[in-house]
Amino acid sequence: MPVVELRGPKQERVVDAELVDPSPHGGLVEVFQQRYLLRLIVTRQLAQMYAASLLGLLWSYIQPALRFVVYFAVFGIILRTHDSTPNFALHLFTGMVFVHYFTETWSGGTHSIWNNRTLVLKMRVPREIFPVASMVVAAYHTGPQVLILGIACALLGWHFTLVGLAAGALGMAILICFSMALSLTFSALNVFFKDFQNIVSTFTQFLHFLVPMMYSYSYIARMGQDHPWAYQLYFADPLAEAVMLMQRLFWAPTLKPSQYAHEFPPDLWERGFIMLAVCAVMLVLAQRFFSRLEGKFPERL
Repeated sequence: MPVVELRGPKQERVVDAELVDPSPHGGLVEVFQQRYLLRLIVTRQLAQMYAASLLGLLWSYIQPALRFVVYFAVFGIILRTHDSTPNFALHLFTGMVFVHYFTETWSGGTHSIWNNRTLVLKMRVPREIFPVASMVVAAYHTGPQVLILGIACALLGWHFTLVGLAAGALGMAILICFSMALSLTFSALNVFFKDFQNIVSTFTQFLHFLVPMMYSYSYIARMGQDHPWAYQLYFADPLAEAVMLMQRLFWAPTLKPSQYAHEFPPDLWERGFIMLAVCAVMLVLAQRFFSRLEGKFPERL
């Protein structure tokens, strides 16, 4: 082939622009803009969980059922808590379902960045997507338990009320904001220090005792008469407030108003909205904290 000689002035291309970090910085907003990617990561996590498992999703029924039997036997039969709490089994199971959702979201979120480190290093994805995926996986596992809870409520005479529905919506909003704030914070910290995953694992073992489900609110109210500071400290926990709001949705409508009149604090709604505002602020701060640390993830992973 003949050689073609190029003639004319030689031009140079000069790019007058700053180098831009290729990692995304859209935060939680970008996560929900990439719903397809979120769905793929959730599917991947579920496939990893149930690989070589004979029972698969049935473990979402078996483990809570065994825990419920043990707690009901100890607190309901041996300690006879059910004598003073109508429909004690439903009271207990409502708390267990939503504490399980919270603990699985927090624990899974804490491990999420480290467990997906290959994707963090190789793909351009908003890194918040991994804690969010853990929250979705927790919801997937909690779904069967909520179904069983709903059937039990229907059998015990549950009836629809707007107040109960509003309480459930408020309680769920608190759970989502609080668990997501903790997941973002601890997932970032766990990249630098693995001790945090052990701290979370240890702390979640005691959460069932720190919310009014094995015992009723009236026990805490009596404690508050002698120790007001302990009462305020107890209800400074957003999880305790969220559990009572969910009990207002599922457990209370199965009883007569006179039976549960003293089983909820008089300022349940005021505390609920205050807790939601506090948890929303925590979520914003957790997002900023996560964004400050995520630039160092590659070198630590």
